[in-house]
Amino acid sequence: MLDPIVNFFVRIFQWIGRGIGLLIGAILWPFLWAGRWYTQRGWILKAVLGLALLVLIGLYANFFYATQWWNNFNPNYPDTYTFEKRNVSAGEQVAAGTGTDTAKTCGNSGIAQIAADLTDFNVNQNAWISSMILYKLGLFGIDWDNTPWMDNKASFQRGINQAVRRTATELADNLGRVRTTSQIDADLQDARGNLQFDEYTWYFGVSPFGPKTPTPSYYRDAVRKLRSFNARLATCQATFDARADNLKQYIDRIASDIGSTSAILKERAENHNNGWFDTRADDRYWFAYGQLYAYYGLMKGAQADFEDVIKEKHLQSLWDTMDAQFVSALRIQPFIIANGREDGWLLPTHLTTMGFYILRVRSNMVEISNVLTQ
Repeated sequence: MLDPIVNFFVRIFQWIGRGIGLLIGAILWPFLWAGRWYTQRGWILKAVLGLALLVLIGLYANFFYATQWWNNFNPNYPDTYTFEKRNVSAGEQVAAGTGTDTAKTCGNSGIAQIAADLTDFNVNQNAWISSMILYKLGLFGIDWDNTPWMDNKASFQRGINQAVRRTATELADNLGRVRTTSQIDADLQDARGNLQFDEYTWYFGVSPFGPKTPTPSYYRDAVRKLRSFNARLATCQATFDARADNLKQYIDRIASDIGSTSAILKERAENHNNGWFDTRADDRYWFAYGQLYAYYGLMKGAQADFEDVIKEKHLQSLWDTMDAQFVSALRIQPFIIANGREDGWLLPTHLTTMGFYILRVRSNMVEISNVLTQ
């Protein structure tokens, strides 16, 4: 009585098995054909191709490691600086030599220190993914950013770099000089120029054709320049203008920067809400996460650099609230980014969640900026 039903399901599973077998066969066929072709070649060609294959396997192994292991990733990294124990603004003289010792000591810049350390984190403690040759080649010609794999760390690094670029510009144009009629600090000017360099350059390119200096080399030089500026600042041989209007302008620029990112998240969430299958949602999410990761530390550095201004304007409570918003946002680290509908009931909408926290941080920054105006 049940035999027809059993036979029906048996046939169904047989068809499914055959379909899976055909699919696997289609995927493996090029490799099987290449294997047969390889065994029929001479030993010299086999050696050359075998060596090239080993190099390719090594490159992919390194690429997999570089994209999947995030060395020294720590959302609470600003706590390791203990800026609260410093009690001196950036550029403020704290000691002078006596007798024959004429050396001076000034407070260095937490902003410059964090900017240098974040760039060091990107290119020395980790490989800079965006300019790696296999990242540029993509997955069979498809840009890795258009796939669900191997691109999260690259987006995160670019988010950090966006924040550091913005900060380097502010250091060179405003913070590292007295007003706008004084000379721009040479180290800060070089650091700004290096950090503005293209994020995707490898050792060789086609436009223009020829060998090139890769992106990480420029960023490593920026680290050296930022640390050189900070070393000179600590000996009172450089300038940091820790005025309230400079702090306000820096915060306004950051608020504008993350406001632009929130608009990008909003556009993606509204127009491409394909749930788990939106292959660009993870790029947007981790870029925004990288920005907040960087700005959290940079704001800790700014709190130390503008210590007198924050005390004078009674900003400590507002600053603590902003820090708490950063911490809340950086706790959200989904294993897989889903771009579900905002009114959906099945799939989460991580982009909207991140956008919410970005706007919370931005609103706190606007409040601080308003107080600094008074």
